[in-house]
Amino acid sequence: MEQRRKKQYVSVTARFDTAGNIIPVKVLWEDGRRFDIDKITDVRPCASLKCGGFGMRYTCRILGKETYIFREADRWYVEKIV
Repeated sequence: MEQRRKKQYVSVTARFDTAGNIIPVKVLWEDGRRFDIDKITDVRPCASLKCGGFGMRYTCRILGKETYIFREADRWYVEKIV
């Protein structure tokens, strides 16, 4: 059974490299928990097929688990299970 998801906007701490690329390093969840991003394995323009929207999709490893963070215009979101 496929789980339903929705956009959950989150705060992200990011750095910029010398080429101007945006690199997220930490995610602040809605309940105040902070998660360090261990590694970014892919960055590409992509649609969120599970909850709608289009932007840059960052494939990240957080606490050993692969997840996606999306940057849509000037906002960041994750696909939250509802």
